[in-house]
Amino acid sequence: MKILVTGGCGFIGNNFVKYMLNKYPGCRIINLDKLTYSGNIDNTKDIKNERYEFVKGDICNKNLVYNLMKQVDFVVHFAAETHVDKSIVNPFIFTRTNVLGTHILLEAARKSSVKKFVHISTDEVYGSIDPGSFVETDTLNPSSPYAASKAAADLLAKSYFVTYKFPVLITRSTNNFGPYQHPEKLIPLFITNILKNKKVPLYGDGLNVRDWIYVLDNCEGIDFLLRKGEPGEIYNIRGGNEKSNIEITRMILKELGKKESFIEYVRDRPGHDRRYSLNDSKIQNLGWAPKLNFKKRLKQTIQWYRKNQEWWEKLKGRLK
Repeated sequence: MKILVTGGCGFIGNNFVKYMLNKYPGCRIINLDKLTYSGNIDNTKDIKNERYEFVKGDICNKNLVYNLMKQVDFVVHFAAETHVDKSIVNPFIFTRTNVLGTHILLEAARKSSVKKFVHISTDEVYGSIDPGSFVETDTLNPSSPYAASKAAADLLAKSYFVTYKFPVLITRSTNNFGPYQHPEKLIPLFITNILKNKKVPLYGDGLNVRDWIYVLDNCEGIDFLLRKGEPGEIYNIRGGNEKSNIEITRMILKELGKKESFIEYVRDRPGHDRRYSLNDSKIQNLGWAPKLNFKKRLKQTIQWYRKNQEWWEKLKGRLK
């Protein structure tokens, strides 16, 4: 089994690469990553494996993508611009990578007769919901340029199954957390700020709700769908840990022994979705469900950032 993983130096991507190499002795992986600010080569420097190959490159580079695609059996496509705030400031970068890049990959994979293409999407394509939970057939209603670019990529992927019968499937997960997550994201941003004795910027009233899944649970779910998922289908992957942002903040503060005076309420961002929630009965009916304990994994994540200050300080220093 040889897999092309795009964005394998990013947060979820590098965790997935390590998970697959450790689980499957016969698995070979080519990691294609452009190494933007969020694609960090330090994330994979501990991989010492002859079954792993890193290629620095852009998924929008047609010649490179077509050459790599001829060498693999499967594709797991993580590569994307993902930060909502950045998509509000400079949305065209998101269109290029998330839409055009995905299209180039799909076309190259189709022409190379790839056996299965797993497109990694997000719960944000559905928009906000209160009450209830989204199922895979619900109408897409993205609020940000980031979410809209991912929704467009989803529709392209779906069209390749309908039109060409190309074996592509889509995963939409809830918010991931865990080691190697860039300190621009909520949980690592707040952990690292507090470790630097800085306040944490909490949007609005802090009552926006997200469902959280530990990154290795998501990796396991993606692996399960790579093997068991039906082409043409969409699968929600939820953690089952819905928390408001203020709840998450208080949990981090408590673990690090800090008071609520560290919270700095800031002006809410435009188009900020109030609540995300997914119904994951479809993948559960196939035989998979998340099993890692949220509170335990959050504590482990906090400890990871405590022990790996050199890793995140370099990244945090580049944040504007």
